[in-house]
Amino acid sequence: MVNQLKSYENYKETGLLWVPQVPFHWELTRTKNVMKLRKEVVGNDFDRYTLLSLTLKGIISRDMKNPKGKFPKDFSTYQTVNANDLVFCLFDIDETPRTVGLSPLHGMITGAYTIFNVVNNANAMYLYYYYLSLDQHKSLKPLYTGLRKVISTDTFSRTKIPLPPRPEQDQIVRFLDYKLAKINKFINTKKKLISILKEQKQGIINDAVTKGINREAEMKQSGIALLGEIPSNWDVKPLKHFVKSNTDTLSETFDKEKEINYIDISTVGFGELKRNPVKYKFKDAPSRARRIVHYGDTIISTVRTYLKSMCFVDDDISDCIVSTGFAVLSPNKLVYPKLLNYVLSSNYFVDLVSRNSIGVSYPAITESKLVSLKVALPTLIEEQREILDYITEHTTKINERLSIAEKEIKLINEYATRLILDVVTGKVDVRNIEVGHISEDEMVIEDIEVEELEELLEGEECEV
Repeated sequence: MVNQLKSYENYKETGLLWVPQVPFHWELTRTKNVMKLRKEVVGNDFDRYTLLSLTLKGIISRDMKNPKGKFPKDFSTYQTVNANDLVFCLFDIDETPRTVGLSPLHGMITGAYTIFNVVNNANAMYLYYYYLSLDQHKSLKPLYTGLRKVISTDTFSRTKIPLPPRPEQDQIVRFLDYKLAKINKFINTKKKLISILKEQKQGIINDAVTKGINREAEMKQSGIALLGEIPSNWDVKPLKHFVKSNTDTLSETFDKEKEINYIDISTVGFGELKRNPVKYKFKDAPSRARRIVHYGDTIISTVRTYLKSMCFVDDDISDCIVSTGFAVLSPNKLVYPKLLNYVLSSNYFVDLVSRNSIGVSYPAITESKLVSLKVALPTLIEEQREILDYITEHTTKINERLSIAEKEIKLINEYATRLILDVVTGKVDVRNIEVGHISEDEMVIEDIEVEELEELLEGEECEV
């Protein structure tokens, strides 16, 4: 554990709000002394470069031939990135899940980013760990300016950083690589368990909401090709028979100083939130922050439908405002809200949404088309209740195991975040700590929720 490591003997003041003290023998130097700003535009040669993105997984390559998300028509303003360059997003810092990356690749990235190459014998990985730690705690708030929370390149370059001697930088990197590799192995094991449990849960739900729970029931053809047979006493009707959509919207006269909790598409996974809602004053919120949700609603993304961003609005998020990229479906008295949510997350309906989406790189479905899609539901409200009780009974233990595994991942990830901070700022001394061999597979550093990350909150490239 972090608190089992020893601290250094002597420390000195830094004058930095985010790192008040560092070991006495560490140097304090300006960023520009170890990182050189570079901007080389690709121009018309962009087709010779690999397209890169800054994500929670680090710097990754993207497929321009089969894109997901928005791409510009012309990449000529993109800039080159070399292997071992540090890539920063120095604006919208609080809202951007990851604002620093160390590129393992040569390629190109949006010109909105700031690129540095490491100089003067500094260890690039040490610098990455240092800025990763600051990013995880959003520690550079004192340097922000403007509504978009920008750090100017000049301010960033002049800001001092703590720098251990090069052999100590190397040892810090070896130690963190080793520890994080072990953490990564633990997290990946837990994620495999979570994946299996979710498949089991989805199988129970899908079977119950498509075939019912009475195995002796007479069946009939549903008329929905992706669904097949359903119990003969069930109704097949357009979704709009059971819901109203997008009934409540914030007006332009809403109090601009009032705070809202905002949920955008990248915040929502399949049946769950991937991150907490973002708090804004209404005047500072994205223009898409307009749709009001209530307990019992289901929200489904109508853009980038391949992401399957949808979830039930429970007590935790019933006071939120969601993006206009969602359809907010409010059930009527003909259906239990939670059962409707299960139906909408069933395999056949998810496939229906996908097949009725238009567009290749940015598939979308209109609200009117969505509510015209047909669903199958028990006619009797009593049978709906029985199905809900059955699902609850058969998924309770699975939910308990999921909760334990997710908490374990959260705790170990919090430990990793604290470990990086304490090591790169010299709170603990790892100079004499022996580390073992690390395989390449273990070198991947994961986060609590490692999903494919779109660049900004709505999944678009960072732009200024």
